[in-house]
Amino acid sequence: MTTRTPEELSVPVRGGELAVTRWPGEGPVIIALHGITANSLAFGAAAEQLGDVDLYAPDLRGRAHSAGLPGPYGVPAHVEDIVALLDHLGLRQALLVGHSLGAFIAAVAAARHPDRFPRVVLVDGGLGFPIPAGADIDEVIESVIGPAMRRLKTTFPDREAYLALFREHPSLASHWGPLIQAYVDRDLTGEPPEMRSSCVLDAIRADGAGPLGDPETLDAIHQPQVRGTLLWAERGLMNEPQGLYDEARLAAGGLAPERITTHRVDDTNHYTILFAKNATAALAQTVHAELDRM
Repeated sequence: MTTRTPEELSVPVRGGELAVTRWPGEGPVIIALHGITANSLAFGAAAEQLGDVDLYAPDLRGRAHSAGLPGPYGVPAHVEDIVALLDHLGLRQALLVGHSLGAFIAAVAAARHPDRFPRVVLVDGGLGFPIPAGADIDEVIESVIGPAMRRLKTTFPDREAYLALFREHPSLASHWGPLIQAYVDRDLTGEPPEMRSSCVLDAIRADGAGPLGDPETLDAIHQPQVRGTLLWAERGLMNEPQGLYDEARLAAGGLAPERITTHRVDDTNHYTILFAKNATAALAQTVHAELDRM
């Protein structure tokens, strides 16, 4: 494992500049897409396991250093931004890695642009199950990521109060360290006594609607041109025993095994699948296997 110093890039996109964190390397280019209320430093631990790949992770539109980018938001907007990043780098193609919401974005990008994104690594996301017709999107998002949604609506008196919220999170408490702290710090904005998450609520609502009900987003992983691996966490968002996926849910999802292989990452939850040492090692192994298939 190698400690890598990240760099900051700005990439021209619709409405302004997309903030991108780069962990430079001499190897192949990887583009990594974070979850719905996360930011680019979600991949800090993975960067240390990935060896000499050239890793780029944007702050998605409406988050962290890209919070000032305007709407419209939603999965198609992120796909547009990723293609702009690839063009900015002067590259024909790259491997996409996506976690949670980022996995759905990666699948849609691969379905729309298979020549640009021929392989994907989906991490605890990408396979969705539509909500009942007429259901309220805000209520469903609240039911899935309730604590995160409440955090976005809360102000904090200082940085320490915000950090304490994450240090005590049941999914993160036992894994707290400098990389998670840096990830949390990147999300914080404002001045005491009114500090808050940088996430734009309208972006979260628009983006959350994709995996819950948008036909293109839900169908992307089933498109014949989408090929890669789905890694799934044993436990859920609050470290509960039931994760987002299990063998039964994956079977019900109807994935084509000749295109999308699936692997459980033991002793992880929805968040630590990006931070635990065994998880980042599994992710690195999967990434290099997918690079070999490109």
